[in-house]
Amino acid sequence: QVQLVESGGGSVQAGSSLRLSCAASGQFFSDLNVAWFRQGPGKEREFLAAIDWSGNGESYESSVKGRFFISRNNAKNTAYLQMNSLSPEDTAVYYCGADDNWGRTLAGLLRTWGRGTQVTVSS
Repeated sequence: QVQLVESGGGSVQAGSSLRLSCAASGQFFSDLNVAWFRQGPGKEREFLAAIDWSGNGESYESSVKGRFFISRNNAKNTAYLQMNSLSPEDTAVYYCGADDNWGRTLAGLLRTWGRGTQVTVSS
């Protein structure tokens, strides 16, 4: 079974950019779809973006489309989330997850999750 570890979070000023990484260990990462979610203080977990196993299919939540960009490098067993023009409303714990079913991926019913990385944006 694949294990996922997020990194790249931190504390930044509004308007900054961050790139989060989701590193996978174990086999068959290239067979899995990957999604990013976040959970802010007192909020429910929120879907952000997903990318299919090939890297050719993507989906974004409307509020981050054009500002957040998902990508993957199967040779490095890593997926990424590039986040631009960050605002305090983006403060949250960011999680990546993986699954072999696209529908489950978009619904957040992923078989495997990382532990998350904290992103804090100050004004």
